[in-house]
Amino acid sequence: MTANADSSINKKERQMSDAAVKNEVPVKYVWEDRFGAVTDRDEGYLEIRWYDTTEDMSSAQFQEWLVGFAGEVERRRRPGVLVDATSFRMDPANMNMEWRDEHITPRYNAGGVKKWAFHMPEGMPAIGGTPEREGPAKFLTGYFARRDQALAWLASTS
Repeated sequence: MTANADSSINKKERQMSDAAVKNEVPVKYVWEDRFGAVTDRDEGYLEIRWYDTTEDMSSAQFQEWLVGFAGEVERRRRPGVLVDATSFRMDPANMNMEWRDEHITPRYNAGGVKKWAFHMPEGMPAIGGTPEREGPAKFLTGYFARRDQALAWLASTS
């Protein structure tokens, strides 16, 4: 390789690196394990991204996850939450919504959540409905088929 070609490659690498830094949206990784990841987004929301390994998740493991996430919601005080459930595979029988309503939702309320967006797999019946309060939640919950729709709703003032 000639010195001129090497210089051109290095210049392009710097340009790409500079562009990536300019366009980068800061993301703080909060937690990750075999079931999913939690990130804190500077756009004002926390995100859970569930993995398909949730197929093996027990009720106790799900509750542990929710307790840990509720602590982050309280600590970070973000007005929005995005749950990417497109790869969530846990058996619905392992969910105890009464327990969640009693022990977890009040913590989300205390953390200042205003909007909760679920990014769901296509075909989920709640997709497209008007976001509304669910159970003891003081925040609106919406269900979306596309991530960009969920993010637009979280960013909106309505």
